[in-house]
Amino acid sequence: MIPTFDSASPEAVVTLREYPCGTVFERHTHSRGQFAYASTGALKMFTDLGNWVVPPQRAIWVPGGVPHEMHMRGDVVMLNTYLNAEAAERAGLQERCQVFEVSSLLRHLLEAALAIDSSTLPSVRHHCVLTLLIDEIGAMPELPLSAPLPCESRLARACQRFLDAPTQKITLDEMADWSNMSRRTFTRHFYEGTGMTFVSWRQQVCLLEATARLSHGASITEVALELGFSSSSAFTSVFRRNLGDSPARYLAKSKAAAQF
Repeated sequence: MIPTFDSASPEAVVTLREYPCGTVFERHTHSRGQFAYASTGALKMFTDLGNWVVPPQRAIWVPGGVPHEMHMRGDVVMLNTYLNAEAAERAGLQERCQVFEVSSLLRHLLEAALAIDSSTLPSVRHHCVLTLLIDEIGAMPELPLSAPLPCESRLARACQRFLDAPTQKITLDEMADWSNMSRRTFTRHFYEGTGMTFVSWRQQVCLLEATARLSHGASITEVALELGFSSSSAFTSVFRRNLGDSPARYLAKSKAAAQF
């Protein structure tokens, strides 16, 4: 159910929803910006401009009015914070989708805000909780968990085909063939459309898929081989270089964080 708001609604409204593994929200929009925190499970999100992965204990910002689709990977407990335009601006949130870290303080503020009854008269405590919640959202560091999509129709179709079955084994020549372009033309248009080389984009997409699969319980070796890496050690090296930790440590930090 897509929530609705009016002029009397608080500047930030927090809701909790539980979704079984495999739930898909078809393309939709919200009138307010959505700060979606995955307390458990992981999710993948798609827009016309890119795709994102949200591991457990992280959050994604979706600006109001942006059409998006969400796929749940594992059983997901999600806390959504819907911010009006003034609150989003105060938090410094941009007019593009972003994945963020979530601090222990922010998790506790989400819990406190969840208990606020929006039908009652606002109190000093409610005001303080929401003010600090918005400020803490604005202090969260952004994570490199997205891959852009080109707008050019032939490239977009080829990229969608790749996203349906991502693997390091797909070559530049194959992508050019899928796009009905020469290698040189594809290389030029792909960089113009994404700001990345195909090789860098392919690796980023595979890392996003790996993060989602690992969050769902797949083993490192299984993920590495399924996504076309030469070995689990090669996959671990790429993962660490791009995300700052080995896959095992990255997931251990998620599991160690307090959960609702």
